[in-house]
Amino acid sequence: MKIIALYNIKGGVGKTAACVNLAYSCAKSGMRTLLWDLDSQGAASYYFNVKPEVRGGTKKLFKTKEIGKLVKETDVEYLDLLPADFSYRHMDLFLDSEKKPKKRMSEFLSRFEDDYDVLFLDCPPSFSLVSENVFNSADVMLVPLIPTTLSLRTHDQILEYVGDHKKLTLKLMPFFSMVDRRKKLHLETMDAGQTDIKGLLRTSIPYLSIIEYMGVKRAPVGAFAPKSNAAEIFGDLWTEVVLRAQLNSR
Repeated sequence: MKIIALYNIKGGVGKTAACVNLAYSCAKSGMRTLLWDLDSQGAASYYFNVKPEVRGGTKKLFKTKEIGKLVKETDVEYLDLLPADFSYRHMDLFLDSEKKPKKRMSEFLSRFEDDYDVLFLDCPPSFSLVSENVFNSADVMLVPLIPTTLSLRTHDQILEYVGDHKKLTLKLMPFFSMVDRRKKLHLETMDAGQTDIKGLLRTSIPYLSIIEYMGVKRAPVGAFAPKSNAAEIFGDLWTEVVLRAQLNSR
């Protein structure tokens, strides 16, 4: 099982939209896919029309022996959801009380290995003990970046953290998100990024109103607008991730 985290310290960069649509593309390729909505706001859960609630909250989640009861089916074949819960806002406190607090999530996720090919983590926009667990758990970290100076600064902070922790083995894969090609700054930043940002994915996600309609339709773009430009681009992004991460499609 490969674990792919969608993460950025900064919020509002299109992280959840990308996570939901990439998980959709993964499942459509025939791979058994699980998405864990780690954000207490529950946006990914909302997009899949699943109530953001885990019975017993964070503590029960990590302690339960019946993980199958935690998982909810979605309307997409091969795609399941581990929903958000409002108690996740205190997940740092729970992890800090555990033995090996920076590796507790990794131990929990290993229990899904026999049931899924790919597990996506939709991460909250912060840097915390939860984030450190994500760094220790993920095989791939996709980092959506708006092509602006402040957004690129967060990428530098992520690079600094990874550089300071030599034992981390995850692959960082930044990509540009919410791109507005009418803005000169966006175009200039993207052009410079091709040489300045190591590992930058070629596919970028434009700022499109149809992506915002995910909240209305409560579904990935590919589910309600499969022939749209947005659905095609998310599919292209997933294809690039598969090739870069050497994932095996079914």
